[in-house]
Amino acid sequence: MIRMAGAFLLAAGLAHYLTPVLRQAAIRFGIVDRPDGKLKNHRAPVPYLGGIAIYLSFLLSLALTVEFRREVLGILLAGAIVVILGLIDDLGALSPAVKLAGQVVAILTLMKASVTIKLTFLPPAVALPLSFLWLLAITNAFNLIDIMDGLASGVGLISALVLACVAAGSGRDEVGTLLAGLAGSLAGFLRYNFEPARIYLGDTGSLFLGLMLGALAMNNSYTSRNLVASVSPVVILGVPLFDMIFVMFIRWRRGIPVMRGSPDHFPLRLRKWRLTTRQTVAASYAASVVLGGVAIAMMLVDSTVAVWLLAGTTGVALALGFYLKKIDMTL
Repeated sequence: MIRMAGAFLLAAGLAHYLTPVLRQAAIRFGIVDRPDGKLKNHRAPVPYLGGIAIYLSFLLSLALTVEFRREVLGILLAGAIVVILGLIDDLGALSPAVKLAGQVVAILTLMKASVTIKLTFLPPAVALPLSFLWLLAITNAFNLIDIMDGLASGVGLISALVLACVAAGSGRDEVGTLLAGLAGSLAGFLRYNFEPARIYLGDTGSLFLGLMLGALAMNNSYTSRNLVASVSPVVILGVPLFDMIFVMFIRWRRGIPVMRGSPDHFPLRLRKWRLTTRQTVAASYAASVVLGGVAIAMMLVDSTVAVWLLAGTTGVALALGFYLKKIDMTL
């Protein structure tokens, strides 16, 4: 716990210092997100490079708190790949196909370092493809949900803290320290990213955040009481996953490409309904906390109760999706 606390505090302090430095660098070199009057409605250009601050804070904090074994090195190398990939994409130089190919390289790097799903009841022929799909889904889920000041970074912070608590409770100190370092980096960054945002994550940060949370969630322990709790990572990361599935469904129903940008995200629908940006982000934070609590409860009860908790959560998600779908986004 002391090492976890140290990683969190060190990463938070580094991010607090590095974020404004990189903000000034982004402004100087013109690495900014400009309003386009469509999906990007902020009033003035906002610098990118927030993801660089998070990555450097995370890396430097781990250098002093964690031994760089094979799996840790694999995680850091894969993180570096998506950071470079995101930075190039933030500069507007990547097509969707190349961006996807870069993600695949990063994911295969993780799997080469044995960062995969390790559930004993799953044969390798199932666990390996499932690991690949899980990492690809979470990476892109955080990339998609990074559409509002403080949303992706705050949801990522809460998810990392919940996963760190799970790791601490199950004696996974190394995983817990990695998660604490990631949470600290996000905590130091969030001050500058909350509305009105002075710097954005950019694809650099959202891809890195999604890949790290996906990888570290796989390497945690959930099933000491029941096997149903093996889906706890899906529940903990439920907010970005819900948005990704919801957006994909809406775009499919509308007959438009899934990868094409559109104002169909659930946060945008909540804001269209009647909430302000801050209220929408706060509601997303609250949902992440509740889902984290549900996931931990699933780990502590028997299989029957865990199934009911999972069924109830799924039912609420379906009902919410049905209601959000009815909000007219064309006005």
